[in-house]
Amino acid sequence: MKNRLFLDTNVMLDLLGEREPFYDSVAKVATLADKGEVILTVSTLSYSTLFYLLSKFEKSEVVKEKLRKFKIIPRTSDLTDKIIEKGLSSNFSDFEDALQYHCALKVDCNILITRNGKDFKESEIPVMTATEYLKSLTSK
Repeated sequence: MKNRLFLDTNVMLDLLGEREPFYDSVAKVATLADKGEVILTVSTLSYSTLFYLLSKFEKSEVVKEKLRKFKIIPRTSDLTDKIIEKGLSSNFSDFEDALQYHCALKVDCNILITRNGKDFKESEIPVMTATEYLKSLTSK
């Protein structure tokens, strides 16, 4: 069975913003998804956050094009009223992380990819960086 990976917003930002030293590992994860070897999911919330952050450094049209190209690869998990309620009721210290986590659970992701693992200490699914995930594949 294919791994169902959920990408946190910060990892998406590493990819689309080509942020070093994190870009290479998340690009490899995205390539695995593009080849159909894993299933990637992202929250719909991440698209607006990414647009806001990336457009501080690049023209809006360039950012929209990056988002259009990226959007082909992952599935999306909608931010629903129920997820907002779960996020508000959770023990997560960061509300946005709670929303991301509950979006991942909603679509049965079995691994959450982030650079802020400490923010997901309440997680019931494994949480790792893109680099850790890639290393886990070679240790099997």
